[in-house]
Amino acid sequence: MKTIQIIAISLLLAFTGSSAFGAARSWELDKAHSNIYFSVDHIFSKVNGHFNEFTLELTFDPANLAESKFLFEIKTDSIDTNIGKRDKHLQSADFFDAGKFPTMKFESTQISDAGNGMYDVAGKITIKDQTYDLTLPLKLMGIAEHPAKKGTEVAGFNGTITLDRLAHGVGNGKFHEMGIVGKDVEVFVSIEVLAKK
Repeated sequence: MKTIQIIAISLLLAFTGSSAFGAARSWELDKAHSNIYFSVDHIFSKVNGHFNEFTLELTFDPANLAESKFLFEIKTDSIDTNIGKRDKHLQSADFFDAGKFPTMKFESTQISDAGNGMYDVAGKITIKDQTYDLTLPLKLMGIAEHPAKKGTEVAGFNGTITLDRLAHGVGNGKFHEMGIVGKDVEVFVSIEVLAKK
């Protein structure tokens, strides 16, 4: 009898354990309502832009951060500042060298709850085949039933980080020394993701 009880308890723990600690939920990027924006100084003004082409693979569950993960891939030749000539320069070897390095990537390695809906997404960013440590702070704006898509839930994240482009190999410092282009780039990530209920 004791043997049967032990087996039953073990099975119960196994099933409840898999429920509590199973794979985090997968979400699909809503590209129409998501973007990666940036702003950088140009002499006395600010130049703003974004990337038109990027993907996100996301598994996320606030109750299971150990199994949650962000993976962004950004097409460097999709940079868009609303001026074609400037975009071509940014794609050139002076900056992103998009012909040689067509993608940038950020992959999380650990996600920590920082409180008040904030999450510290620690990981590795790869730019021009060089990899650096990076922690992206993201605020979970909410998870709710989508008001326009029955049977679908929507979640949103916003986050801002300032990156030293020269420390990440985007440019050799020439235009910064000339006082034309700043080295600090403010990056604003705003995404919506979808999942079936």
